[in-house]
Amino acid sequence: MFFDDTTYDLIARGSILTAVGILYVIALTRVVGLRSFSKMTNFDFVITVASGTVLAGMGRATDWQGFVQAAVVMFALFAVQFVIAKFRKTSETFEETIQNDPVLLMVDGRFCTEAMAETRVARSDIIAKLRESNTMHFDEVRAVVLETTGDISVLHGEHLDPAILEGVRDLREPERT
Repeated sequence: MFFDDTTYDLIARGSILTAVGILYVIALTRVVGLRSFSKMTNFDFVITVASGTVLAGMGRATDWQGFVQAAVVMFALFAVQFVIAKFRKTSETFEETIQNDPVLLMVDGRFCTEAMAETRVARSDIIAKLRESNTMHFDEVRAVVLETTGDISVLHGEHLDPAILEGVRDLREPERT
């Protein structure tokens, strides 16, 4: 592609095509916006991972056709993400169709075993997240939420505004009187 010598060509191709690919991704990100590499939804996460794979393909291209094909795929990923984000913003039905709901895993220091079983999150995973958030006692924990991206959020303190848990599924059995 660049040199007759195989070694120099491999080095130049990897370096130049990766640099061009990164500049291309930066340009697409500037056009589409910061949302391009967010992890706000599971779909955003998939696009982010796929973009990294495609960028690696751009850097490994052995000819211009392969490079351009990867560039087109990258453009398509950004375009699809842009369109889906627009539809999610304007259509509640579309939002509900493609988006998982966050799930409550712990409330007021008590584990929600039904939710943990359904989401396949182990007690040890939650405890690790509690340690990461500097929680010293279970009774400090107001809520632990498995987010749509797979991240676990730990909410602790004296008071929890109910609006913070808006849209979070609560799988606990209703208390019987």
